Amino acid sequence: MEGDTFSGLGNMPQLDGKILQTFQKSFVQVQTILDQNRLLINEINQNHESKIPDNLSRNVGLIKELNNNISRVVHLYADLSSSFTKSMDASSEGDSSGVLKSGGHKRLRPS
Repeated sequence: MEGDTFSGLGNMPQLDGKILQTFQKSFVQVQTILDQNRLLINEINQNHESKIPDNLSRNVGLIKELNNNISRVVHLYADLSSSFTKSMDASSEGDSSGVLKSGGHKRLRPS
């Protein structure tokens, strides 16, 4: 699955390597945070099941950390969305012929 992260982009306008590297870096950051969240959730569940007061108190901090991580993921996805939109806009602006390119085929823009 690692090698096919961007295989679905084959029908999209050509994206330069720098943009793809930025997207890949963001996706790696998101995956790292999600992996951390899985560990946090497991620890929170274990602490909850133990019903030990110290463990339950520790859950307060763990839940705050989980919440912060979720906010970071939302922020990363918002940045990715914005970057993708800007790159697509820049890509389409680069074609001044009035023709849209899609999957290597040209079609006329509707008037």
